Amino acid sequence: MQKQDSINVLGGVLAPCSGDPLTGFFRDGACNTCPEDQGSHTVCAVMTAEFLAFSKYVGNDLSTPRPEFDFQGLKPGDRWCLCAGRFLQAHDEGCAPKVHLEATHQRALDVVPLNILTQHAANQA
Repeated sequence: MQKQDSINVLGGVLAPCSGDPLTGFFRDGACNTCPEDQGSHTVCAVMTAEFLAFSKYVGNDLSTPRPEFDFQGLKPGDRWCLCAGRFLQAHDEGCAPKVHLEATHQRALDVVPLNILTQHAANQA
């Protein structure tokens, strides 16, 4: 699998999303993607209790630890490379998490319009 160019939704270099927990389709800490990434794990989102509950409700439990996959479970405040479609679904349901635009891969724009991503932009630290 070969990574596509690491460019963010603003046209700049893709910033890291999270090293702890280690995120990304490639588990490299960034929301890099490739054609094999069918879920488009490209949106760098800041988890909230509301979003984690929504995700569990729709069938993707991100908060329960899964040691067999070396996954500690996410908690509010963690950053995670979220599937673009799940982000859009959460937006449509009114519970989308904040997004780090500099760390969100440009391929997210194939699914989520930029104006929706910017509505949920997190303050950069």
